[in-house]
Amino acid sequence: MSTAESPEVRTAAGAVRGRREAGSAVFRGIPFAQPPVGELRFAAPRPAPAWDGVREAAAFGPPPPQEPLGPPPPVSGDLPTGDDWLTVNVWSPEPDPAAHRPVLVWIYGGAYKLGSADDPGYDGGRLSRDGDVVVVTLNYRVGMEGFAHIDGAPANRGLLDQVAALEWVRENITAFGGDPGKVTVFGESAGAGSIAALMAMPRARGLFRRAIAQSVPGTYFSPELAADIATVLAGELGLRPTVADLSTVDPRKLTAAGAAVSGRMLQYGDRWGAVALTPTPYSPVVDGDILPAAPWEALAAGAAREVELIAGHNRDEFRLFLALGGLLGQVGEEQAGLALRALGPTPGAEQSYRAAYPDASAEQLFELVNSDWLFRMPSLHLAEAHVSGGGRAHFYELTWPSPAGLGACHGLDVPLTFGTFAGLGSELIGPTPTPEAEELSARFRAAWTAFATTGDPGWAPYDAKDRLTQLLDVERAVVPYPEEASRALWENHVFAPLPLVARG
Repeated sequence: MSTAESPEVRTAAGAVRGRREAGSAVFRGIPFAQPPVGELRFAAPRPAPAWDGVREAAAFGPPPPQEPLGPPPPVSGDLPTGDDWLTVNVWSPEPDPAAHRPVLVWIYGGAYKLGSADDPGYDGGRLSRDGDVVVVTLNYRVGMEGFAHIDGAPANRGLLDQVAALEWVRENITAFGGDPGKVTVFGESAGAGSIAALMAMPRARGLFRRAIAQSVPGTYFSPELAADIATVLAGELGLRPTVADLSTVDPRKLTAAGAAVSGRMLQYGDRWGAVALTPTPYSPVVDGDILPAAPWEALAAGAAREVELIAGHNRDEFRLFLALGGLLGQVGEEQAGLALRALGPTPGAEQSYRAAYPDASAEQLFELVNSDWLFRMPSLHLAEAHVSGGGRAHFYELTWPSPAGLGACHGLDVPLTFGTFAGLGSELIGPTPTPEAEELSARFRAAWTAFATTGDPGWAPYDAKDRLTQLLDVERAVVPYPEEASRALWENHVFAPLPLVARG
């Protein structure tokens, strides 16, 4: 029986019982697809079967198998286990079918190889309450399960999981107080890359009205590159990259192959090109079917002109990776020159960068070209492509520096978006945010929820003439795109599917 403390909602598959927490009705671990194991291993997601009675929805579903970010966490009886990886979680001010609130659906990042919706930094309660919106988070397959290019399996299974979750939202969110016609997807890093892909995917058409892409990575693979990487991944286990071979390996053990290859990416520079300089062997594959074209090409052709977009990046994106890699203060001229030549937009990129940034140190140049190639320019070009294809886009840059001394680094926007300073947020901002951090976080949440509600985040749209950009910092400012030196260097670059440089 539904009570004030234990609200019940009926979904298409059956009834669920949630919890009332800090003024929100919260439902966790609702399956949107069958567990992708057994005969469904490496298959496109299938709808979850119906159930009788009332299903308890108090706990998150288990995370998808993934590489560890660091040392394994201590064993806890509270960690969810099992194969029900494909679940959604909902925060609603009130599960009233007549409410028709805007819906925000979060897609997590993690280099396409890790991440799960049970991360405490993704708690949707504050965002839901402050913005009077319904917030949904979801799990999708990552690593080899979700993104390796496997013979006999559909490409981009992680993206297909996201589509299935959005279909669940369309079919069920009214009962939770949401409006299926007013869905905004939002995500960061690989989550933003997923959103860019969803905007280009025919299968996702009509499933969301608005999109917020925070720090879009520019890596999308050609089928040839993806196939070669998959051969190396499977070869780590003495297997072929086929469903028949890889299905014999426990999903939780398959992650070890990905971790091993991730640890020696540089060895494959002659075959994989710039991808070898990244920390992940996974990205969406432009396979011509599920993902027909790279997002920039698709958006410029008008593939998602009906979708309103916010795109943006952080000023000092790559500094986080310098810190994680122990490279702060360690990058010399040789390493900087290699990165400039490998990642820059033109054959003469090293000289062009040095001329554009004459006072930059070797480490600053290294950080700049990595930030530009991986996040800053892909995000800017996505907005420009969308506008040229007839869509509307708003652009931002986060310039507020992390109290941890890493500038406006990658990932800093996530705790500010959710107003939840846990996980990475506690490392970058601290478990007790300053009044300055709280004020900026409130501004993030107000802009994101206003956009989800009205399509207007509070600043003017981006266009090719004025390039107006909202600076997210203590002081409010809308200015022409501030990273003009980098923009000019990359102006004619095309973010196309990354090729296989040479066969192994």
